[in-house]
Amino acid sequence: MTGFGATAARLGMPDIGLLTQTEMTTHARDMARAVRVPLIADADTGYGGPSNIKRTVREYVQAGVAAIHLEDQVAPKRCGQMAGIRLMDARENERRLRCALQARGDDPLLIIGRTDALPAAGLAEALDRARRYRDAGVDLVFIDGIKTVAQVEAVARELPGPKIVSIVDGNETTTLTVHELQAMGYSVVLYAVTALFSAARAVEQALRTLRDDGTPRAVQALDYAAFSEIVALSEHQRLDEQFGAEA
Repeated sequence: MTGFGATAARLGMPDIGLLTQTEMTTHARDMARAVRVPLIADADTGYGGPSNIKRTVREYVQAGVAAIHLEDQVAPKRCGQMAGIRLMDARENERRLRCALQARGDDPLLIIGRTDALPAAGLAEALDRARRYRDAGVDLVFIDGIKTVAQVEAVARELPGPKIVSIVDGNETTTLTVHELQAMGYSVVLYAVTALFSAARAVEQALRTLRDDGTPRAVQALDYAAFSEIVALSEHQRLDEQFGAEA
């Protein structure tokens, strides 16, 4: 659950820290209910001080997500692919991550330490921060803002241990396959915007066809029956037949 995608879906606006903690955790709860796979959720900066971080962690635990990542920007935060990122002090963020780990307690929520230092301060600073966050006890580390294959390779080489890479459509890192990234040592590969961008393009093309042709006949899309299967209509029909009002 990318903050970029959540903000676009809920507000139709860019990822510049506009969604609140409650909006993000509600979005996570809705997604967790809808899917059967583990959900990794963006938790931005934790939405405030230590008490806010504690509440954020507990809200995500209750939402049923498998993992969250917490980043080291100062408010207002930005998407990791954008310019103008401002970083908080690395030592302060170490304390914030330890707070999140304590708030997790015995719950099986993974805590990911994310740094946005790569575009803001360069690779050496990003690697240093990722190592600090790993030493603070997080389960995985995540250097965001990677845009080149050379950066992917450098992080893989210089940062041992469990780590994440985010592959963003439109840059050269998409030439790397999941198997190649796994062989480099990455534990998780995020394709956080692939479905979002694909869906937006499909909607755009469908509406253009409808405008130009006056009919959706040429649109390549699911039919009603196929979409009903995705949203499990038959299960609700079964419940209605079994327990609904008699005719």
